[in-house]
Amino acid sequence: MKNFKKIIFVIAAAVILFGISVANNVVFAAETELYVGGFASGFTIKPDGAYIIGLSDVITEESVDSPAKNADLRVGDIILTIGGDRIVDALSLAGALAKSDGGPVEIVVRRGDEEQKKFITPKKDKTGAYKLGVLVRDDLSGIGTMTYFTEDGKFAALGHPVLNERNEIIKISFGTSFLCSIIGLNKGVKGKAGELKGIFIDDGIIGKITENRDTGIYGEADKSFDYKKYPKMQIGSPSVGKATILTCIDGTETKEYSIDIIKVDKNNKENKNLVIGVTDGELKKLTGGILQGMSGSPIIQDGKIVGAVTHVFINDPTKGYGITIANML
Repeated sequence: MKNFKKIIFVIAAAVILFGISVANNVVFAAETELYVGGFASGFTIKPDGAYIIGLSDVITEESVDSPAKNADLRVGDIILTIGGDRIVDALSLAGALAKSDGGPVEIVVRRGDEEQKKFITPKKDKTGAYKLGVLVRDDLSGIGTMTYFTEDGKFAALGHPVLNERNEIIKISFGTSFLCSIIGLNKGVKGKAGELKGIFIDDGIIGKITENRDTGIYGEADKSFDYKKYPKMQIGSPSVGKATILTCIDGTETKEYSIDIIKVDKNNKENKNLVIGVTDGELKKLTGGILQGMSGSPIIQDGKIVGAVTHVFINDPTKGYGITIANML
């Protein structure tokens, strides 16, 4: 029996189900065919630095203080170095502060696209550990849908970036993608997006994640993962009309469901090249339409992969947005 572990949260988005201008006659460079996914994919990513998700006070023997607040550290800042030591998680943060021995240290944080240097004096709490008064997040986990693999094993999923609390693209140091089993869902209703619930399959490693771009997460398949077992399709250019999506809403089974492509805007730069509407009666009955976790589901038209699902309309879960395959490539 396979071993499983629970995910931490489901990546969501108009709602993202957490561009490049394209001419009408698309030229797809070296890639003319792709191995098409459509299966649920879990992922963990390690941000480049330690993400501040909260500020707190440090209770010392003499007082209550917060060095982080005093130095104007903020939620959403990323701690990159302390005293010249690279910070990647809570453990490395604690080690760098211990080396300070309570003296002032230089701390480098990234705020948006800007790096800032600050000097901060840690405080020793009642346990004897030096603290800044920050809560940091070591990594992120979530589920989405695998979109495609190239001939040489490069993969892409989601069709949109993973964002931080400020809606900024998270810069990552590394990550891993896993096969995922869907164990339940919350149905989408008007005014509230539904979501898929899944668990990672521990021995189902797909590969390493190398990039978090505005068009999705990208990586390289592990040598043990047989991506060539998935259907191979030509790349196409979407048009208004009937189409399908490949997605998974139960277990690990990928199924095809009917949709309409209602509008095509290839020049949209916000992963909203397509407006789609679910027409499949079974999918609407089971899910209410598009759910968080379906992001990355391949859109198929005339036997070709033409795009991927990216968002759900919060006031109409039967409709959503998609990105063209050209933009993902």
